[in-house]
Amino acid sequence: MTVLALQDVSRRFGPIEVLHHVDLALEPGQVHALIGENGAGKSTIMKILGGFLDPTEGQILLDGQAVRFASGPRAEAQGIVVIHQEFNLAADLSVAANIFLGRETGGWRLDHQAMRRDTAALLDRLHSPISPDTPIRDLSVPNRQMVEIAKALSRKARVLIMDEPSAVLTHREVGTLYEQIDRLRREGVAILYCSHRLDEVAHLADRITVLRDGRVVRQAMRGELTEDGMATAMVGRELQDFYPPKGSHSDRPALQVTGLTVPGKVHDVSFTLHEGEVLGLAGLVGSGRTELAEGLVGLRASTGEIRVNGQPVAIRSLRDAFASGLAYLTEDRKEAGLLLDKGLRENLTLASLSRFGHLRLDTQAEDVALDRATGEFDIRAPSRTMIAGKLSGGNQQKLLLAKTMLPDPRIIIIDEPTRGIDVGTKAQIYAFIRDLATQGRSLIVISSEMTEVIGLADRVLVMREGRIAGEVTGNDMTEDRIVRLAMGVRGEAA
Repeated sequence: MTVLALQDVSRRFGPIEVLHHVDLALEPGQVHALIGENGAGKSTIMKILGGFLDPTEGQILLDGQAVRFASGPRAEAQGIVVIHQEFNLAADLSVAANIFLGRETGGWRLDHQAMRRDTAALLDRLHSPISPDTPIRDLSVPNRQMVEIAKALSRKARVLIMDEPSAVLTHREVGTLYEQIDRLRREGVAILYCSHRLDEVAHLADRITVLRDGRVVRQAMRGELTEDGMATAMVGRELQDFYPPKGSHSDRPALQVTGLTVPGKVHDVSFTLHEGEVLGLAGLVGSGRTELAEGLVGLRASTGEIRVNGQPVAIRSLRDAFASGLAYLTEDRKEAGLLLDKGLRENLTLASLSRFGHLRLDTQAEDVALDRATGEFDIRAPSRTMIAGKLSGGNQQKLLLAKTMLPDPRIIIIDEPTRGIDVGTKAQIYAFIRDLATQGRSLIVISSEMTEVIGLADRVLVMREGRIAGEVTGNDMTEDRIVRLAMGVRGEAA
């Protein structure tokens, strides 16, 4: 019997209808994948199922009976648990306190020991070395995701809704996630799994629902859709030339790094980036890729020599980096990249306010810059007054890219350029990156997706334990070769 379902559900926000007569059924012991481009309506469906939104038309059925949850906690009380893509964690509290927040053990006298013990058991189930006593703010992004998963597991869900749960996880952690999903499936939990990683969908899903423009355009059972078929159904067209053709680049050095060291994270790294080159930076999570980038642009204290166009530069802050022609696009667009409660204009110009006046901002010039950016980067928003937090993930990323490019940098470091972005927008981002290289700009692209690194980069540096483990070019740019370097495995594949 179906546990949770949507029946002929539509949803409007003012005059805009974002869902059109959607039917969706979640069965016990099945993984139901929900896929679609950013803006297709996936988040709205998850919010309706999780009790955070009411449908405008149609109904929600729980065990065959029409229900109205009115709030997320009321839905959770019925066994419907959501793992949000945006972390819902209290940064100043410990891991254990977050997992049991609102459900503390021990009544008026909290049993902290019991909560730590139960938290440790959950983390052990996830093969995670995180301490229950660690404050959330001291955890990396992947570890915060593991805490969110542990929190969801602690709630003994009948229905588990997972929004991009693997987006920030390492390969090992993804394997652990798959183990838990298989375990929950055996226990009869109904799972709604939203992911832009179509290989994951093909591997996990018993049933697939494809959304496009707020409508269900395809439903399929396991094995009925290939990854290409999923992508075509999502965007309504064949995805030809997903990665743009690679061009030639100059032999002139744009950036020369010698002996760069970030204490405890990066050790004696040296490399050269050429004009018009896209240099990939690969490696396992924790290998030092992001720390290297942050050391280059002054977000972390570092030593070593940096030369831009042959001239030595001292970079101790982002301001120094901007002045030297370097820009950094962070992997964490929601917390470090954008002000989600501010409008598009404020976000676009925040890092370049001196271009728009000193004592008084020229808002008209800002509007002109916004018009140009929305056109050049295809930022889709129903209104220019819309706050950034209401944009889809893909449009947020395009806004962040536009913000990064506004100071006109010649060297751009992009960390995880397409995390949490649909396939159509990925292709746009890839085209933007290649176009920047064609203009003679130089780019470093950090990505955990090896196909992405291989498809974009002219050359790839592989990091391991804070050092450059090797360089691959041409026909050597294969997943096998990169993985072997990243893991320190010698020899060739059998």
